[in-house]
Amino acid sequence: MRLLLLACLLLATLPARAADVLYLYNWNNYISEETVRHFEAHCRCELKQDYYSDNEEMLAKLEAGAVGYDLLVPTGNAVESLIRRQALRPLDTSKLPNLKNIKPQFLDAWFDPGNRHSVPYASSITLLGYNVDKLRELGLPTDSWALIFEPKHLAKIKGRVTVLNSQRELMAAAMRYLGHSVQEQDPARWDEARRLILRAKPYWAAFSNSTYIKDLAIGTIWVAHGYSNDMFRAQQDALAARRPFSIGFATPNEGAVLAVDSFVLHKSGRRPDLAHAFIDFMLDGRNAADVSNLIGAGNPNAAAMAHITREIAANPGIFPPPADIKRLEMLRDFEPKLRRQLSRMWTGIKVR
Repeated sequence: MRLLLLACLLLATLPARAADVLYLYNWNNYISEETVRHFEAHCRCELKQDYYSDNEEMLAKLEAGAVGYDLLVPTGNAVESLIRRQALRPLDTSKLPNLKNIKPQFLDAWFDPGNRHSVPYASSITLLGYNVDKLRELGLPTDSWALIFEPKHLAKIKGRVTVLNSQRELMAAAMRYLGHSVQEQDPARWDEARRLILRAKPYWAAFSNSTYIKDLAIGTIWVAHGYSNDMFRAQQDALAARRPFSIGFATPNEGAVLAVDSFVLHKSGRRPDLAHAFIDFMLDGRNAADVSNLIGAGNPNAAAMAHITREIAANPGIFPPPADIKRLEMLRDFEPKLRRQLSRMWTGIKVR
């Protein structure tokens, strides 16, 4: 009896097992609360999330020494960077039977050949969201980056425009408007994009990575440069609040950035087994559909398509048709010299 009592006292003093908690470093608003609850019930564990609003922010935090994250959700160029830094654990695909559900075109990507480190989760397009009624009233185009870069248009909506607080995304939009690739290596062309941004900057209300969702939905701003899933949320929020206007979003004719975000295991994570369990849970077709139905993201999961509402599956801003896909590019990681040059350009943009 005394030994049993001693054993119970020892168990009571042990710290909570790491297995009870999965630590996820994720984009803002990228997994619904409903999906989190389902997973927690499934694994009898707790999912804790920290959030970032830009790949560069996430990479900088990890580079500064942040540890303890089991899972990250980086975009392709950031996956490439993390692999180069040897910051990731290889996947154990034997623990991912639902990996078979991923559409073939999303496997074996340039940033992770053979999917040794990454599992595609969701896709988004960086595009234009807008107040349909206001822009129709003003006779402004909604299908061109000219809307946020040309003074003749901006003069009508001065102070009602936000752009992403992201060096790569904003400069990529400028590059596409100028007819250049977002994978361009020539610094002179990136400097051309810098000058275009500086010309337009006086007309913008703010650089914003998240507040534009609410601002669009309540009518404070009329145009936002941002992610398709965020525009979907703003659209739904405006509908739910019965605003006297509607929110639309569209891919500009000049082309845009396509992002494929993937689950990866960080080396500092303490529970790779829980991380694998979460990934496989999210690869189930019904669970995978949540990111589209509840968040408005594109979906690389073939088994999810039968569970995605018809309106969302048919939305070209979420699931682009073949003609639009040809105009989309992914961001790539650059060599250090060009990265430093772009960083200096960005600093100059922000301080002017």
